[in-house]
Amino acid sequence: MGDTVPVPNRYRRTIRIGPVQVGTYYDRHGTARHTAACTAPGCGFSADYRDRSAAELAARTHHCKP
Repeated sequence: MGDTVPVPNRYRRTIRIGPVQVGTYYDRHGTARHTAACTAPGCGFSADYRDRSAAELAARTHHCKP
């Protein structure tokens, strides 16, 4: 009782900047959130932002660490 199953994020307005994908989703409170995630193998970078411009800036300035 009381167990909740997390709902997967449904990303909208996805773009790719280099190896980083930026997407917008709505959290459980209905607030728009923006994610930047690197798709390069072994990188592991991802972060959530309140502003789309901040997520896109993170994507533009991200450099994968070898």
